[in-house]
Amino acid sequence: MNDYIVRAVAANDQIRAFACTTKETVEEARRAHNTSPIITAALGRLLTAGAMMGAMLKGEKDILTLQIKSEGPAKGLTVTANSKAEVKGYAVVPDVMLPPNAIGKLDVGGALGLGMLSVIKDMGLKDPYVGQVELQTGEIAEDLTYYFATSEQVPSCVGLGVLMEKNNTVRQAGGFIIQLMPFADDAVIDKLEENLKKIKSVTTMLDEGNSPEEMLKLVLEGFDIKFNETMPTRYKCDCSRSRVEKALISIGQKDLQQMIDDNEGITVECHFCDKSYKFTTEDLVGLVEKAK
Repeated sequence: MNDYIVRAVAANDQIRAFACTTKETVEEARRAHNTSPIITAALGRLLTAGAMMGAMLKGEKDILTLQIKSEGPAKGLTVTANSKAEVKGYAVVPDVMLPPNAIGKLDVGGALGLGMLSVIKDMGLKDPYVGQVELQTGEIAEDLTYYFATSEQVPSCVGLGVLMEKNNTVRQAGGFIIQLMPFADDAVIDKLEENLKKIKSVTTMLDEGNSPEEMLKLVLEGFDIKFNETMPTRYKCDCSRSRVEKALISIGQKDLQQMIDDNEGITVECHFCDKSYKFTTEDLVGLVEKAK
């Protein structure tokens, strides 16, 4: 099954919902960064959330960034997504290893520890929107649930999961975001809370063969559901040599000249896909000319 997101409404538009499967996306990130299982799970959860939150963006050129800066051994994660649900991301420390947590699962919360979650939306305005909350558990889904409630005042439930194979490849990955509209009545809220208490984990639902649509039917059991749209999601890094050249030119002639004077050339690495771009002294001289 190729990765995709489904968008739906329920209870006469009192609920809006998103669900997705992101196994290929998360596996691509794991291969790109050679992440340990615990970091694959952490980054995979944030990539999954980023894909769904990217799909919420209105403008074609809007960009969402999810950034976690933390005190735990992982140090932090960064994910960016666009309105086409194309995502990319990286971990500050990709090879963290920890024992399982108290319930025998990958200890994502322990890897992240205390920290801050920032949600940055660049919608082409003078200044981007920035929302920040302290990490509540480091498990990411709970932290995003808290973010939606406090920064956007949208009561939400976020479910995210990544399940690993014994050979450390990704077995399942996906998630859902359920949001209540301001006019949702008490009966709808109570029924939704009741449903959420009894559903299985995201990875269990996916591993039992449920599609994103079927996952939403389980979460929203008893409600009328209208599926509005499906859209593909994938891991995509848009770096290129020309973009790196533009970035180097933007630092100014003085700094470029310093690199030339060092006479060693430079190598620029992309955080998101680990590609390397090498520039010789002659290349840098050419960039100075372009910068004039």
